[in-house]
Amino acid sequence: MDQKRKPANLIYGLDDPVPLPIRLLLGLQHSFHVTTALIFAIIVLQGMGASAGQAGFFISMSLLAGGIAVILQALNRKGVGSGYFAPSVCEPAYISASVMAAKIGGLPLVLGMTALSGVFEMILSRVVHRLRRIFTPEVMGLVVTMVGISVIPVATKNFLGIAGGEGAAINPNVLVVSLITLGTMVAITVWSKGKLRLFSVIIGMVTGYIVSYLTGLLPEAHFKQILDKPLLAAPDWSMLGWSFDASLIIPFLIASLCTSVKTIGNLTTCQKINDAEWKRPDMPSLKKGLLADGMSVSLSGVLGGMGQSTASSNIGLSLGTGATSRSIAFTTGGILILLAFLPRFAEVFVVMPQPVMGATPLFAVCFIIFTGLQIMMSRMMDARKIFILGISMIFGLSVTALLDVYSRIGISWLRPIFGSSLYLSTLLAIGLTILFQIGLKKKTVSTLELDKTRYEELADLMEKQGGLWGARPAVITQATHALNELLELMAALELTQKPVRLEMMFDEFNLDLTLQYEGKPLALTGDYVEPLSVDADVSIAQLSLRLIRKDADAITVSEKDGRSRIVLHFEH
Repeated sequence: MDQKRKPANLIYGLDDPVPLPIRLLLGLQHSFHVTTALIFAIIVLQGMGASAGQAGFFISMSLLAGGIAVILQALNRKGVGSGYFAPSVCEPAYISASVMAAKIGGLPLVLGMTALSGVFEMILSRVVHRLRRIFTPEVMGLVVTMVGISVIPVATKNFLGIAGGEGAAINPNVLVVSLITLGTMVAITVWSKGKLRLFSVIIGMVTGYIVSYLTGLLPEAHFKQILDKPLLAAPDWSMLGWSFDASLIIPFLIASLCTSVKTIGNLTTCQKINDAEWKRPDMPSLKKGLLADGMSVSLSGVLGGMGQSTASSNIGLSLGTGATSRSIAFTTGGILILLAFLPRFAEVFVVMPQPVMGATPLFAVCFIIFTGLQIMMSRMMDARKIFILGISMIFGLSVTALLDVYSRIGISWLRPIFGSSLYLSTLLAIGLTILFQIGLKKKTVSTLELDKTRYEELADLMEKQGGLWGARPAVITQATHALNELLELMAALELTQKPVRLEMMFDEFNLDLTLQYEGKPLALTGDYVEPLSVDADVSIAQLSLRLIRKDADAITVSEKDGRSRIVLHFEH
């Protein structure tokens, strides 16, 4: 992996060594955070009416698979793993499909279909680089944002102490403890100095546990529940079993597609927060990361756990604490694997007080949502992209408000799509992106007249086309400056008296502006392309070419049969 320039807001960057005591505390903090996602496994367990033994096994194996997953993701060895610290958790996108499987065939069917869905993600990882026109930064940013938004209903219910269904009241005791817990995390993050910020979440969680105990929200019975568990125990492998049902293939493939896009978005977020000079997604890294994620899903199904996927909340936690070093990944993975064999210690997380289960995700969601928004807005906007994002987000958010209406949809295989804001917004964004590719040209031709074309006209032309292509604003600005300088130079040198043909070509990685005209070629001598000192005696032509070279990554000139050609190349 290429060396990246560490952003100023990171205390420990991707390759920075972290002292062992700090690494252990950060690993424990992330492990605490991973266990909050066990609530999604509990929802699936409730759907299958699992016994206490099955529940303990399912949770332990989910922790084991999550520990292996975070290590696989950080490895970046032999084509597997992105090389980033991106912990995996029980994936909420699998809830709807897993509950359906649990009701039909119990735990074996959940495990078998989970393992199968991981295979789909692994296959997708092999061709994802060919789908970059579909998995655009706008789509990935939307998915990251919607992942954060989809956590809000569950997190706020816990934060407010709401128990039960419609009409349930806010519990003021839980709300007060939640405010203290979240306030502690926020205060340390915003106002602390030095390395205390690294431990804002774990300090807040410990505070939440203590205050919950003092206020009776963490009863004595929970301590007995912890002590009743053995300190060390091997999993009961007799619980393992796998089965398959063809009617569940579509729901699980949809879940896998959503988690794949989410993982691409999460890993793009990792790339962005670890590189101060980030420009575009690194596709080779995304391919390896998606492969590792798919392997983790299948492994979880094989071992006996719930479907795993990279956790936006943990990535947000890394950004919030300023520690993204991959060395923390190996520590976190080791702790999670150890927890799978320590039932008593794991039970500490199972009895997590409601205020802590509400405050901790909300802290991370703040970073998740706005990181997703930054990714969405990293490219120029036009009407197509506004409708893609707007329609997808509107109908995705409608799921929360109209869940009862959507649940009555007659077509059974469509219900999981309309049962999740993440499912619906993801599929809409992908579908609309494909639809709006119709009529979008990656090559355009214009005619310019040297003496009549003004800078404002060039800027309008480039901004309009850049918006259609979804180009980065900085590249379009550089291209506009270079093109304007080149046209002024051509006019000053009287290279042609006829109109100039401008051809603009764009793909995800390159922008090329080709000027063709009848007339003399532009002379590129060594003096023009070498850097010029401030006090050098230079001509207007030399200065103009120097300014062009400052914005363009390359300039080439050719001439044949009286027709000259100049190409300005920009890396995107």
